[in-house]
Amino acid sequence: MFNEFREFIARGNVLDLAVGVIIGAAFGKIVTSLTDDVIMPVIGRLFGGLDFSDQYVVLSGAVAPGTSLEAARAAGANVLAWGSFISAIINFAILAWIIFLIVKAANKTLRKAPDAPAGPTDVDLLTEIRDELRKR
Repeated sequence: MFNEFREFIARGNVLDLAVGVIIGAAFGKIVTSLTDDVIMPVIGRLFGGLDFSDQYVVLSGAVAPGTSLEAARAAGANVLAWGSFISAIINFAILAWIIFLIVKAANKTLRKAPDAPAGPTDVDLLTEIRDELRKR
């Protein structure tokens, strides 16, 4: 059983998948940081200093106005965290766009040039030679 497992792991596709998952997780953290630390503060500034990460609506429970999202959740309030949702949508859009660009570049690279027109086959050449020899 160990040998089968070793053969399974040694296959190229499994190793490629593992590398892809690890790089994807690291890239996801970069995009999350880009969204949370760069894009959302700029968007918040455009909306008058609004911090989207703390924007929520209390659905049930008693929460004092101005309480942070984390404190509201810790107090047991049922909240609709629309600011976090907007950040997640922006994260997704950035990742989707980058994946689109990567796939587009890969497709362009892998696209084969059109095959050159095929010349006569060996059989065609031999037939022509035979016909020429018959004429003489």
